[in-house]
Amino acid sequence: MAQLDNSEARQAMFTGIITDIGTVEQTEMRGDLHVRIATSYDPAGIDLGASIACDGCCLTVTDRGSQGGQNWFDVTISAESIDKTTAGTWAPGRRLNLERALKVGDELGGHIVSGHVDGLAEVMAVEDEGESTRVTLRAPIALARFIAPKGSVALNGTSLTVNDVDHCDFGINFIPHTKEQTTWGNVAVGDQINLEIDTLARYVARLADMQDKT
Repeated sequence: MAQLDNSEARQAMFTGIITDIGTVEQTEMRGDLHVRIATSYDPAGIDLGASIACDGCCLTVTDRGSQGGQNWFDVTISAESIDKTTAGTWAPGRRLNLERALKVGDELGGHIVSGHVDGLAEVMAVEDEGESTRVTLRAPIALARFIAPKGSVALNGTSLTVNDVDHCDFGINFIPHTKEQTTWGNVAVGDQINLEIDTLARYVARLADMQDKT
């Protein structure tokens, strides 16, 4: 699991309900990867050190501001995170699903998401079904055991319900609203996707392993 370093490891929580689509404006590698992301979020309402999930990666805001009418925030991404997520491929123009961290009293609209990416899934097929789009993804074999029909997963930060599972492959249906409010309207075969398994599935599997050993 990509445990994000420095302040990125804060125990922020998310729901997987995307509230903005950001755009990568600048990237610079100087020790770590420094990224500036354009957003519709008001920078006055973003604290330095706040956590924002960017395509499912919990990242810490190191600066924020507005220039030429465009709001933005900066994040720093460690080598470990680059290795375990899609962040190393982010380039200017890349669109990212964004979600602010939960606050006390916020509605839990999706499922509990930590923003710690477990691995990368690959898009194997994309097929339109009426107004919806059926996407088949392949999970790493070590994570496939945590994915079950009607269970939850976070894909590029989006809380989604699994329709079916076939070994390491699993299917997701995207309704028009999800495609419009996230980057999933542009999904293509071969895309690498940040995958976070459901926390509940992780603990259930752990308990099962412990029972098997007793």
